Amino acid sequence: MRTVNRVASLVLAAALLAGGTLVATEALLATLGGPALLLERTGWYDTLTTTRLSDPAVRTAATATVLLGLAILLAQLRRWTPVRLRTDERDGWHLHRRSVERRLADAATAVPGVRRATVRLRRRGAEWRPRVRASGDPAARPEVEFAVHQELHRLAAPGSGRIEVRLLPRRRAA
Repeated sequence: MRTVNRVASLVLAAALLAGGTLVATEALLATLGGPALLLERTGWYDTLTTTRLSDPAVRTAATATVLLGLAILLAQLRRWTPVRLRTDERDGWHLHRRSVERRLADAATAVPGVRRATVRLRRRGAEWRPRVRASGDPAARPEVEFAVHQELHRLAAPGSGRIEVRLLPRRRAA
């Protein structure tokens, strides 16, 4: 996905550079009274010279363009959850994040006294940071942490950092 984003950014940058250069050249030629390069100056020239910034159509188009640009920028700056997780820098192997989360949840659920475990896996650099949420006895926290750590070891995870375990006591039916 990074490659696709980089190629799309490069194509967009080239198109904006070419379009901006063309518009600047046409504007310079129009100011100097020279002949147009590509665009014919008849109806659109009159429209552009009589249109003011205070016109509602211009303000609407400018606002929509700014909002679209900000939305695209924020979407690119947001840290997306990775689909694949690298196991080791040297060998190039990857694991699917959801599959790893399911396996870690199964390992946590296998601990006696723990039910309905869910795991969210985050990555900080090369480390994987699992967050385990389950219902069960809070005293089983060390066993859950050990089980998740063992499963991460089986999966050849890179040095997993802190494992966050949150055990909520089971609610009893009234």
